[in-house]
Amino acid sequence: MDRLPKIALPVVFAIILLIILISKSAITIGSGEAGVLYKTFGGGVVTDKPPLDEGFHIVAPWNKVYVYEVRQQEVFEQMKVLSSNGLEIQIDASAWFQPSFNELGKLHQEKSEQYINRILLPAIRSAARSVVGRYTPEQLYSSKRDAIQDEIYQDTKEIVEGQYIQLNEVLVRDVTLPPTIKEAIEKKLRQEQETLEYEFRLVTADKEAQRQRIEAQGKADANRILSASLTDKILQDKGIEATLKLSQSPNSKIVVVGSGDSGLPLILGNN
Repeated sequence: MDRLPKIALPVVFAIILLIILISKSAITIGSGEAGVLYKTFGGGVVTDKPPLDEGFHIVAPWNKVYVYEVRQQEVFEQMKVLSSNGLEIQIDASAWFQPSFNELGKLHQEKSEQYINRILLPAIRSAARSVVGRYTPEQLYSSKRDAIQDEIYQDTKEIVEGQYIQLNEVLVRDVTLPPTIKEAIEKKLRQEQETLEYEFRLVTADKEAQRQRIEAQGKADANRILSASLTDKILQDKGIEATLKLSQSPNSKIVVVGSGDSGLPLILGNN
């Protein structure tokens, strides 16, 4: 009986040590994350194998795992850049990106966990300066916004290519011009709009005048054709026909035959 505690003590100690080792060795990778394994006695960062994916993993307690978010992320950047004529323009942009999953070990080894600040944001700034410098403030404010956004994306993508970063999109969310320049551009745009409206009214009025001329010409041509086709005999026949119809109406009247011009009857009513 006296020997039992001496046997149980090492067992308890071993169990405690095992629990500590397991707790130090166990790691859980969350959703949308991946782990980069660092082997302290085995060559450092593991780059020749895929990173640890989601779920529960057991690693040696002397090794370390660096966890990265590998789903799409968004980063915002506000920049002051110069236009083609040297005016300072503020660009508010954001980028959709994610680290390359299969190259996560190389990203950690060469760029570290600070890859966004060290690689991505400087690339966006450089591309924005290059692209905006090709355009005037007026183009930035109005017609070229989509083109500028696409060019910044393409230039940024070229810079980060080979940097283990997958760039999905760059969005230009706002372009802020100096107030005086903005007012001048808006005034010019209003004048251009008013000019277009005035030109539209002139074109509309010209088309209406053409329509009226065509309509008048058509009526004149019709009257000329009708006048050329009417003879005295036809007019007399039409007059007689109309006189007969009127004489048959119930209203009281006096018909004087052969008393009108060209020998047509006269119809005298009771008024």
